[in-house]
Amino acid sequence: MKLTRMLSRYLNAAFLIVCTTLIPSLTAYASDIVVGSWNIQRLGHGSNKSFPALAAIASKVDLLAVQEVMTEDGITQLEQALEKHTGEPWSHLVSHALGENSYKEMYAFIWRESAVEYSEGAVVYLDRDNYFVREPFSAKFKSKQDNSELAIGTVHIVYGKRITDRTPEINALADYWLWMAEVYPNTPIVLAGDFNLPQSHAAWDPLKKYARPLVTQGASTLSNTPGKYANLYDNIWVERDTHLAINDAGIIDFPIMIGWDHKKSRKHVSDHAPLYMALGNSALDNATASISAFVPPETQSASPSTDGEQQMIRGNRNSNPKLFHRPDCPSYNRIAKKNRVPFASVAAAKAAGYRLAGNCP
Repeated sequence: MKLTRMLSRYLNAAFLIVCTTLIPSLTAYASDIVVGSWNIQRLGHGSNKSFPALAAIASKVDLLAVQEVMTEDGITQLEQALEKHTGEPWSHLVSHALGENSYKEMYAFIWRESAVEYSEGAVVYLDRDNYFVREPFSAKFKSKQDNSELAIGTVHIVYGKRITDRTPEINALADYWLWMAEVYPNTPIVLAGDFNLPQSHAAWDPLKKYARPLVTQGASTLSNTPGKYANLYDNIWVERDTHLAINDAGIIDFPIMIGWDHKKSRKHVSDHAPLYMALGNSALDNATASISAFVPPETQSASPSTDGEQQMIRGNRNSNPKLFHRPDCPSYNRIAKKNRVPFASVAAAKAAGYRLAGNCP
């Protein structure tokens, strides 16, 4: 049995916090790896999952934070599928089952051994105030390119019956962020997960004092309508002044990548698309269908407008009928440069005879 599998069963939270306090960080900035986050919708439950498809998608990143893991067997099957798909070894860490009553989930990290190494500090958050239904799980990893490090936490915020059920956990993420800064000193911090609330909501204001979301446009939840996405609930957060060399970030449009419609993708893969960030000289391969949604921090708006007009509207001169796309539309960055027709507003696009693309949220 691999060391990482043994760790997943026997790690002690209090011991790990002491260890991460006493052992100094080796370097500051992780580089030249692709980091991802993905809610794989009840991974390990039932027999509908296509592990070859999951592996084809997950192999596009080097380190993946996974939410909604139902059994460790699910993440073990994914690891085996990744090794078969890529022809190289992978490893994983998994938390214990977290949740209230009879419904529980696990978190996991899975990584390509040639690019990433587990460093230290795998621990479930000690939520003394009991804010979280499923307490976040975190660990520190090292890039094998240059031995640089990053600490990444992952969480699946409770959905509940209404938005007010989610906001207490979102508010508490600011305290969790500060806790991570203490547990992983002198190390870049990343928070990835399914937050069940768009980053523009006011409940994020406490965390925004310290961190910023990488993806601020587009959507990551698959609807049953082909090509249609809704809700930017998934995200990756980094320090406001992070030293991570982020060259790209966005959403992997996996149904297009594997050639499946949304209905089949939701049934056999997930109802969420994974998010990614590319560090240093790393990048997604050219064959990966993605929605690049990285906006440099100096150009990000603290409160994006609801109609997406904080950036230029793009018409597609090659579409019939004439269609326009807001920055939050899945096909915004897929329009060939030669076919882009810029408009200052939605109203201007409509006045020119364009109409909103059907796959826009």
